[in-house]
Amino acid sequence: MELIFERSHVGRGCSVLPACDVPAYDVPESLCRKSAPMLPEIAEVDLGRHYTQLAKQTHGVNDGFYPLGSCTMKYNPRVNEEMAALPGFTKIHPLQPVETAQGCLEVLARAESTLSEITGMDRVTLQPAAGAHGEYTGLLLIRAYHLSRGDTARTKIIVPDSAHGTNPASATMCGYTVVSVPSDADGCVDLDGLRAAVGPDTAGLMLTNPNTVGLFDKNILEITQIVHDAGGLCYYDGANLNAVMGVVRPGDMGFDCVHLNLHKTFSTPHGGGGPGSGPVGCKAFLAPFLPGPVVVKKDGQYDLQMPEQTVGRVRTFYGNFLVVVKALTYILTLGKEGIPEASTGAVLNANYLMHQLEGHYDMAYHGPCMHEFVMTLETLKKETGVSAMDVAKRLIDFGIHPPTMYFPLIVHEALMVEPTETESRETLDHAAQVFLEILQEARKDPESLHEAPHNAPIGRPDEVGAARHPVLRYTPVEA
Repeated sequence: MELIFERSHVGRGCSVLPACDVPAYDVPESLCRKSAPMLPEIAEVDLGRHYTQLAKQTHGVNDGFYPLGSCTMKYNPRVNEEMAALPGFTKIHPLQPVETAQGCLEVLARAESTLSEITGMDRVTLQPAAGAHGEYTGLLLIRAYHLSRGDTARTKIIVPDSAHGTNPASATMCGYTVVSVPSDADGCVDLDGLRAAVGPDTAGLMLTNPNTVGLFDKNILEITQIVHDAGGLCYYDGANLNAVMGVVRPGDMGFDCVHLNLHKTFSTPHGGGGPGSGPVGCKAFLAPFLPGPVVVKKDGQYDLQMPEQTVGRVRTFYGNFLVVVKALTYILTLGKEGIPEASTGAVLNANYLMHQLEGHYDMAYHGPCMHEFVMTLETLKKETGVSAMDVAKRLIDFGIHPPTMYFPLIVHEALMVEPTETESRETLDHAAQVFLEILQEARKDPESLHEAPHNAPIGRPDEVGAARHPVLRYTPVEA
């Protein structure tokens, strides 16, 4: 389809602005552009058609099954959007006096309280803008804690080899050296490898549980104890909290701080529907180091104050406020009974789909999974030449978004599938049938899968080239 710039025609437009009802302000010449910006000029009807065509080329949870592993692409209830659109929330300004923003401060306070209860933490900052930003913030707390005690020798962060790629990146950004520990044959942390890695230079451990292959580590209490015995702290990556929220709490597993993805677990739009939010919770001994300001209540009124030994701001003002509104709406709607129902539903759906595919596709690890499972197509590729990429691309022709491909790195030819709790049994049955049909195609006509997708607006672009040399700016063709 044509770009919006290619639809442009000089002199066309669709904006009708009212007459200015305030005094005009003459912008200084030094601040003015020397030439007009290159903006498209387009009629309203053409503009509407352009965005409708774009919408038809996208795939979201309203279009079909979206089993993107470790990303929790669940259905987002419309009531969340309605609450976030209330004028009292949208017409607020972060610099207005706190006494005029008591309702918004109460939202922040209630969100902190509920998230603290769900995670088993004592305080929460809502400033971080996304998951990796939350990781960075949590590690800043760990760093500040050690430095406050004069312990400058702790320079290493332990990260499992199955971790999300942002974990080592965040640790490096905080100035730490990353130490990788291996997974055992069951896909969990190798305890001997962990014991060999910890020492007086250990600042902390970054871990998600359930882990990246969708398994709850049965040794989790021993893992956190090993790190604590070495003087380190334990950081919980909350990317997979969707499997355990309301059932088990990171704080009870021995973790000292945690980040959450409100845009995953707590049903606010994810990815292109963002922005995100990555609150960080911590135990009381880390609270003095939290980013500020934080919400406090004094004499029946909400106020803002900076923690005593704060690491400073990590985000302008108080984070992405409307995302927090949506998450709090979701939590209050589900309530104490609904939160664990959502997580157990996610686990049930993942196991139901995995059970239908077992015996046909090779599972990376056997036994019950949590919210997601990982298949390995290594044998299929050796026998037929059909790769995980081929299967993922073919799913598009059936109206199913591809699962995560080639991750985690410890599984060769990996496909990671996360159904989420919001999918029906009928959807899962259909997905299982599609996976089985594609498997038959792989054995009978592997060449056709190399060309998939066959019915999508875009077939197989040069993904490596696009990643390394992205074209992000429109260059007009000279007349």
